Amino acid sequence: MRRRLLAAAATALAAIAVAIPASAALNHAATVSTNPVDYTPNVLDGEVRAFALVGDVVVVGGDFTTVVPAGKKAKLKRKNIFAYRATTGEILPFAPEADDVVLSLAAGPNNTVYAGGAFQKIGGGAQRGIAQLSLADGRRVPAFTGEINWGDTRSLVTFGPWLYAAGSFTAIGGQKRAGLARLNATSGWADATFDAKLAAPNLSRVKLEDLAISPDGNRLAAVGAVEQAFGQYRAQVVVIENAANAARLADWYTDVYTKPCRAGFETYLRGIDFDPTGTYATIVSTGRKWGDHLMCDTAARFDLRGTGLHRPLWTNWTGGDSLYSVADTGAAVYVGGHQRWMDNPFGRETAGKGAVSRPGIAAINPSTGKATAFNPKREPRGVGARALLATPYGLLVGSDTEKIGGEWHARLAMLPV
Repeated sequence: MRRRLLAAAATALAAIAVAIPASAALNHAATVSTNPVDYTPNVLDGEVRAFALVGDVVVVGGDFTTVVPAGKKAKLKRKNIFAYRATTGEILPFAPEADDVVLSLAAGPNNTVYAGGAFQKIGGGAQRGIAQLSLADGRRVPAFTGEINWGDTRSLVTFGPWLYAAGSFTAIGGQKRAGLARLNATSGWADATFDAKLAAPNLSRVKLEDLAISPDGNRLAAVGAVEQAFGQYRAQVVVIENAANAARLADWYTDVYTKPCRAGFETYLRGIDFDPTGTYATIVSTGRKWGDHLMCDTAARFDLRGTGLHRPLWTNWTGGDSLYSVADTGAAVYVGGHQRWMDNPFGRETAGKGAVSRPGIAAINPSTGKATAFNPKREPRGVGARALLATPYGLLVGSDTEKIGGEWHARLAMLPV
């Protein structure tokens, strides 16, 4: 029955000319199942770090070398990026062979995908940190020539004619840009009129970890190692409005991330996602520190309406374990990491009063901020689930471990709607 439902969804999607670019555009009616589908491929080494859905194809990025179809023994070489059919698990010939980790992916037009990471070669040629790839043959799209000068590209989102890129670079697509740029999605060249002037004078460098864009494309949010944007102070969170046109800094900020976590974390924020209406944003963090209402190792939801100083509508503490990824479907806010517990404000790497066990992945009620009953138990917890993507088919989960929902699904699973 599940296969028939997914096949029907694929038929509907095939009629849509433009690929769905981001999880924020999706609105699930209910929480996904804790029983993974049986046909997703297995990644036999390393870690899955990124997903994109292009039509009915899932593109997977990360740091790995070998994949195998579900239920099969034949191993396939796929260096840091591969693709498969979302409804059958069929691994496609697509094999761009990135020479270093792929950290970010975004659906492109005309059966293509954008890839970002720390690579210097991909798709048969040299192109540092960012590229557009054809799903038909895995080759780089020749017209897209933008690249970064050094560092990496950690997050990519698209809207209209624009591709937004974030990471640790200081130049991209022919322009000097610290950590954030708006690129022409066809040429890969940076838009000279978009410059957020990010700075981090008290840190080693600007390094953005994640981006989210509202469904209407008006607001772009970024989290990471940053202290200034457009000449104004912003502590780890930057919200830009009118993002697709004459962009400007939004009169929206928070001060809850000004306190440091454990030494060595120039930023402890790791992920952000908008809800399907673009009204709320949820931010997840690491930090390995607790007490005094610190925002380390938390998921926190903010109202994006209004101006000036904002504090979280709710905060959910793990009690000292990192959260790395977040996906908001309206029905639930999913968070991935290597957490042992949620609802744990009194924990000190222990289960405090009220804590609930949620190893490696959890769903939070968007209204209450409390963990729901959803508990597929990702085992072992490993470094963590650093990739979540909500799709019309369900929730994609990428990690560095091999079991979820009591079943073997190496580093990649889909929990269906």
